[in-house]
Amino acid sequence: MTLSEFEASLKKAKPPASLAPSLTALWWAGKDDWEKAHRIVMHESGKDCAWVHAYLHRREGDIDNASYWYRQAGHSASRIPLADEWGKIAATLLAAS
Repeated sequence: MTLSEFEASLKKAKPPASLAPSLTALWWAGKDDWEKAHRIVMHESGKDCAWVHAYLHRREGDIDNASYWYRQAGHSASRIPLADEWGKIAATLLAAS
C-alpha cells in the first residue's frame, strides 16, 4: 500500500484489514480517534508501535511520556509539525511492510 492509498483509506469507516497494529493505530489517529489508536499501541510491543505511541502522546501534549516512547522506538523526539510526523511515520512503516 502506498502513502496515497493509506491516506485515501481514511475516507472509509474502518481501516484496511491487512494493516499491522502500528499502522492500524496510526490510521485511527488519522481519523482523530486518539483513544482507539492508543488502545491498540498500548497493548502491542515493538519499535513501530512504540513510535506511534510516542506520536500519540506528543499529539496530546504529554511530552514526558512521548519522550519515553521515542526512546523505546529508537527515535529522537520529533519537533516537526504533527501532520508531517504522521506522514513520515506512515510512509516509513508502509515502506517496511
